[in-house]
Amino acid sequence: MFKFLQSVVAGSGTGLKDLPYLIGEPYSSAWGSWVHSRGTSKEDGSPVSIFSLTGSSSNDGHLAAGRNGVKRLRTVRHPNILSFLHSTEAETSDGHSTKVTIYIVTEPVMPLSEKIKELRLQGAQRDEYYAWGLHRIAKAVSFLNNDCKLVHANVCLESVVVTQTLDWKLHAFDVLAEYDGKNQAASMGPMLQYEWLVGPQYKPMELAKSDWTTIRKSPPWAIDSWGLGCLIHELFYGTKLSKTEELRETSSIPKSLLPDYQRLLSSTPSRRLNSSKLIENCEYFQNKLVDTIHFLEILNLKDSVEKDTFFRKLPTLAEQLPRQIVLKKLLPLVASALEFGSAAAPALTGLLKMGAWLSADEYVVKVLPTLVKLFASNDRAIRVSLLQHIDQYGDSLSTQIVDEQIYPHVATGFSDSSAFLRELTLKSLLVLAPKLSQRTISGSLLKFLSKLQVDEEPAIRTNTTILLGNIASHLNEGTRKRVLINAFTARALRDTFSPARGAGIMALCATSSYYDSTEIAARILPNVVVLTIDPDSDVRSKAFQAVDQFLQILKNFHEKAEGGESGGASSMGISSTPGNASLLGWAMSSLTLKGGKSSEQTPLAPVNTSAPLTSAASNASSDTASTTTVGLSLGAETADQPAPVSPTSTDGWGELENGINDDNGSEKEGWDDIEPLEDPRSSQALATIQAAQKRPVAQPKQVVNSKPKIAANVHKNDDDELWGSIAAPAPKSVKPLTSKTTAAADDDDPWAAIAAPPPTTRARPLASGRGRGSKPVVSKLGAQRINRTSSSGV
Repeated sequence: MFKFLQSVVAGSGTGLKDLPYLIGEPYSSAWGSWVHSRGTSKEDGSPVSIFSLTGSSSNDGHLAAGRNGVKRLRTVRHPNILSFLHSTEAETSDGHSTKVTIYIVTEPVMPLSEKIKELRLQGAQRDEYYAWGLHRIAKAVSFLNNDCKLVHANVCLESVVVTQTLDWKLHAFDVLAEYDGKNQAASMGPMLQYEWLVGPQYKPMELAKSDWTTIRKSPPWAIDSWGLGCLIHELFYGTKLSKTEELRETSSIPKSLLPDYQRLLSSTPSRRLNSSKLIENCEYFQNKLVDTIHFLEILNLKDSVEKDTFFRKLPTLAEQLPRQIVLKKLLPLVASALEFGSAAAPALTGLLKMGAWLSADEYVVKVLPTLVKLFASNDRAIRVSLLQHIDQYGDSLSTQIVDEQIYPHVATGFSDSSAFLRELTLKSLLVLAPKLSQRTISGSLLKFLSKLQVDEEPAIRTNTTILLGNIASHLNEGTRKRVLINAFTARALRDTFSPARGAGIMALCATSSYYDSTEIAARILPNVVVLTIDPDSDVRSKAFQAVDQFLQILKNFHEKAEGGESGGASSMGISSTPGNASLLGWAMSSLTLKGGKSSEQTPLAPVNTSAPLTSAASNASSDTASTTTVGLSLGAETADQPAPVSPTSTDGWGELENGINDDNGSEKEGWDDIEPLEDPRSSQALATIQAAQKRPVAQPKQVVNSKPKIAANVHKNDDDELWGSIAAPAPKSVKPLTSKTTAAADDDDPWAAIAAPPPTTRARPLASGRGRGSKPVVSKLGAQRINRTSSSGV
């Protein structure tokens, strides 16, 4: 027979030319004279099962019974009956005789006896699996007997096969016939035309005696109930039944099943237990596996409370069930329920828990397609659950899937009205950003991050800075030059939220290898140095560390330049500093851990500025689903900080703040209009000092300040060129650099009139008074006499 199958694969056989399937290796067992072989589809390579039956002539009795089985299998449809796909007959000739073969193509299945040996289940897990399988076969038999009025007449171990999802299914319909107990005309003839195919060990007494009168007077389930008893015996004893007397041995039958087993094998046909009653009343079928699968199969009939309760218990329950059944049966059911919207959001936790037990290849096939489809869901709870667990499956996503199918749906969370969802979306980019194309990063992602840097929630602003520092390595060089310094200095370092300023400092340190010496000296250090007097001690500590780090970089550049090792190039990053790789990871983790500490440690003051939100201290890679909340309030240490500037204020920063808000709708990512600072030119500074020395001393108008501030000697045009339209407000946390001195002391200061402006800070002039409508003091060149009045009015 095997040689014959090989010849079929080679293309011989006149009836198989149009068969769209290839026949493979046969299994070692099958029902009756059939041969059960593996097969594949020629069209897509999908697996199938192919049953073949060969007869010596077209009038062979086995072939006639086989044709009856094909007809019955094609017309009878039930979830627990083998699914029919295709059938054909073929004639083959060896030169002396002609043989006819019937082929039946079905869904891919495996003989139950071989699957049991493969699973090797023991103890309670074996009993649970057997209970579930017998429950399925009993349903199939009940359907045939009670609903269709059909008699299978050959229920046994060989007539049961197992699908790829470990479902048990009934087949071998060659003997199947209608129950004609009420047909008086046929009372003398046999009801089962092909009963001779049934082995004598499986026949009840009335069938063995061919007592058709008794059979017709018996209920339709009498013969098949006896067959169920034979199946139970073979299942628990692990051997094929050889004679009817073996059915009396019950030592291996579970005690909870034994009473029903004995009723199935009653010697009186009318007293045999109906298979439908076996399903309803048998205590053996009441276990966790059967209940779990049954709940998932009727999930659409359950209310939301029942679903939520079930799926919250599912991760724990899955650990107690047979692992192979969980992966091959429960996991596909949960995935299907999520795809079609019948499952609640907690089901995603169970899906990921079960998916973690799969191999990498199986995970891509069985879990990822469902997750990708769920990103298009409008259910906010599903979206939140996907983002909270993205670290569990993010590494398995391909670059193309992330860029084309997932990111467009994730990006909608950036503008969501829920601050919690916006922050989860932001943190998910730590996993997704490395898989995005440069076109998506530059054309879409940076636009959203630019808006989030001015979000109303301070923790979101802080985490945006953290994210930029982490994904800097995935930006191209041009984008890094245009975005990083502007984002960290013009926004993060000027934020009113102290953890946001600390995040900006640490992000600058972590990305220091991307800045050349000119950028460090002219754009970074001036903005960091001012934070060394920040009211927040944590910010001050970070600022001093950053100053030391960047000064060391400049010193290294100077030493190499002096030694002739540098050919004039001004690029000298921290990449040459030992320990840079560890610094990046330490900087980010320290930032997320300490981002909320200052606020958490600050005593609460009776100021209505607190707004609970997920703290920046919550790490994006944390495995816990819970989040830490931080109350934002002004404490004793930060009580002197001025309140955030209103967009309509006229203290000199309101216009720039409005510029930030207007820029959010720009087509650019929000940092393009900030031009790099010009290189400091010592010759211009020297010329300014010399011109000041030659000018006559001019007496400026006296300005009385309640709180004197230093006005930077920088023209407005230079300031506009520096910050553009999106510059953030001045850091409200920085105390003014003034000392309460008398006018006489100012008169005696010979440097006050000719001091050159700081060449790198380029700060916008501050208002002389704190009232609205006050104008900044216009600085003049030349020696000047400045009369100042202390805050006390003296």
